[in-house]
Amino acid sequence: MLTAQPPLTSSTACHTLAIYALPFMLALAATRFAYGTGAGWLGTGIVGVVAGVASFGILTLLFAILRAPILRIALALIFAAPAAVAGYALVHGVTAEAVPSPVWRQIFCLAGGAFVGAAAVAQPCKTCPIAHPSNRTTKCTTKVRD
Repeated sequence: MLTAQPPLTSSTACHTLAIYALPFMLALAATRFAYGTGAGWLGTGIVGVVAGVASFGILTLLFAILRAPILRIALALIFAAPAAVAGYALVHGVTAEAVPSPVWRQIFCLAGGAFVGAAAVAQPCKTCPIAHPSNRTTKCTTKVRD
């Protein structure tokens, strides 16, 4: 039973990293920019962490603030597109030697990308306390005067 734990843990870590692909890619771009402009190793690391946290926070906050369904769907798709690509690449890397048929490998990769993309679409709603359904009250507490 102990030998099954490392693959499960690494699979969970890969899935989690694939879901957060957009904030990671934005943080990576900011890190490369900071390093290219001479921020040094420490400054580069700080800029990358701040950019990643800020991008995830801004995306989650926008998802909570926006009420128009089309805008929320567009924001969720913007969040999910890099995650779907990362999920595809993850499954392709895992199945590169395990699946000899290129057709079946492509089917598995597309399914993996679709599943990770779908999980990323649901992620902004789960992480924002404002938008989470458990924080909404269905009962009106406002008193109406006669």
